Amino acid sequence: MLDFRYHAISLAAVFLALVIGILAGVGISGRGFVDDAERDSFNRRITELDGRVDASEQRADDLERRQAAAQTFVESAYPVLADQRLEGTSVAVLVVGSVDPTLEWVRRALERSGGVLVRMRAVEVPVVSEELDRSLSSNVALDGYLGEDELDDLGHDLGRELVSGGEAPLWDLLTPELVGQREGDFDTPADALVVIRQAEPQQGDSARFLAGFYAGLAGSGEPVVGVELSRVLQSAIPAFRRSGLSTVDGIDTPLGALALILLLGGAEPGDYGIRDTAEDGILPEIEPLPAVTTGE
Repeated sequence: MLDFRYHAISLAAVFLALVIGILAGVGISGRGFVDDAERDSFNRRITELDGRVDASEQRADDLERRQAAAQTFVESAYPVLADQRLEGTSVAVLVVGSVDPTLEWVRRALERSGGVLVRMRAVEVPVVSEELDRSLSSNVALDGYLGEDELDDLGHDLGRELVSGGEAPLWDLLTPELVGQREGDFDTPADALVVIRQAEPQQGDSARFLAGFYAGLAGSGEPVVGVELSRVLQSAIPAFRRSGLSTVDGIDTPLGALALILLLGGAEPGDYGIRDTAEDGILPEIEPLPAVTTGE
């Protein structure tokens, strides 16, 4: 919620610098270097710049008030809007790196909305392609994934297995090399998936592997949402967006939690949240839940 204020202050600083420059010019003019007409022009420009600063600050105040109003509304309406919205929805979670508090906020959103976390896999990075190849070479049926050039295909199909559930030969074989922490099994297909990136951006083999992984998730046909907390050292949102995932920042706020719930429930894909990474707004459109009918 500080982004609009930050931009307004930056703009005001630019205007202030211009005003200082003009004042310096006026000071010189007072010593006879410029004529009265130029001095009048300087004064008009100062007045104009003052007006722009005031207008910029007013717009920032208006935007802050609107965001605060949205925050207050969602905080009060969140229990009603979220309640049972994901009832019976099976959700899988991919963590890139170690599990951090972001997962707990995802759990809370699922608990509030009736969603079920059926499995979580935390994939350790950077990946070591030599170790993966040693395991893959032990299974003739999977040796087509051998080699650095196949890392994107390997990631892609691991992503598809994570969503589809059932038989998961790649996960069965590579879990010792890839997975740091895990929950749940592959018995149930996932209706939606959440991605958390705790690790730093990757390069080389790991970057290709993750790009393939995200592509496999995005191509599954199910809602896939990359999420992160309100405050992070380095945002993963741009990487998620490039891979075709929907995104939510501020998952630790009612606004972010509700945006996640709506997206997992099939709302219009996009980038939502409270920071400037939220290119599509704070929340997707909120569709009413089907009315519950009872028999006579």
